[in-house]
Amino acid sequence: MSTVPAPEPLREAEPQRVRRGRPRQVLRVHFHLDQFQDPDLLFEQLLLLVEDITPVHQPYPQDHSVDLDITGALRLFDRSPHELAQLLQLRAIALFGVRATVGGGPSPLISAMAAAATPFGHITVIADDDASVAAFLRPRPLAALPGIGPATAKTLNRYGISTIGQLADTPTGPLIRLLGAHAARELHARAHGLDDRPVRRTALVRSTSTSHTFEADELDPVAHRRELLALADELGARLRTTGEVCRGLTLTVRYADRTHTTRSRTLPEPTHHTPALSTLAYDLYTRLGLERARVRHLSLRADQLGPADGAHHQLLFDDGDDKARRLEAASDAARARFGPHAIQPAATAPGHRRPVRGAGAPC
Repeated sequence: MSTVPAPEPLREAEPQRVRRGRPRQVLRVHFHLDQFQDPDLLFEQLLLLVEDITPVHQPYPQDHSVDLDITGALRLFDRSPHELAQLLQLRAIALFGVRATVGGGPSPLISAMAAAATPFGHITVIADDDASVAAFLRPRPLAALPGIGPATAKTLNRYGISTIGQLADTPTGPLIRLLGAHAARELHARAHGLDDRPVRRTALVRSTSTSHTFEADELDPVAHRRELLALADELGARLRTTGEVCRGLTLTVRYADRTHTTRSRTLPEPTHHTPALSTLAYDLYTRLGLERARVRHLSLRADQLGPADGAHHQLLFDDGDDKARRLEAASDAARARFGPHAIQPAATAPGHRRPVRGAGAPC
């Protein structure tokens, strides 16, 4: 008589991080292009260097960064993540004269945070184990966690939550009452270093950007808005010169502690009209809810560029809009003849301290 063997005792399921066959490794590379004349074109060329290392990469044109999934490249090059980062840095500086800051880790979240915490031109790689991820995350301030802006941080600070470790230790129930269900669960997972997002290879949609770095940390919202007007005016003039329109704007605000916040919106219609660009730029800034924030850098990017000939403009029963466009054309003609600074909004002129009011046409 045959006997049926007794079933083996059930073993506790291993965590997903251990169960994966090969640990995932991601690099976030930030190219420092502010000093170059055409940073967006240079960024496209730098992506060819990235392509030589891995075909799985996701560019972020707003701040000239790119995520690289180097899981397969580690075996191909027979190098560690830190050594691959050094290789990319060396090629960028040798071929283009560009410095790069690199962060690495087991996910896009950790690699991006590592890059943000890394000194200019250096490399930080977080090992793919729970202890290393926790040691990196827990002491950091809330503002360092992507998805937490100044308003959310202020709300959590009122209840004694000021670090990522404290956020991770807080039960989701109280967080849901403070932040809402979706935001609470997402931020709680990020505080534990959980991020299963893949690095998706995406086409680089054409864009153009401009930026301003303050000489010192700037707390004055009037100064912030004045520079936003100058950036919107520069973008509008550039698009009109090249015969293009944009379909959206992206605002990036970098703070004194080297963290940053990015917000994007789609325009009601494709445009290169400065008042429309400045209106949306002001709205993006207002929605950040900054209160006495120590801002060091502002960047404004025009997204999804296309030919102006194919764009349609909604006609208005207001001759003010038509007058503003005629003045804009006259300003462009003066700039083409006498230089880009021949005419500029009064609020952006050197030494002018009048507050920028509203979001209409520049003075």
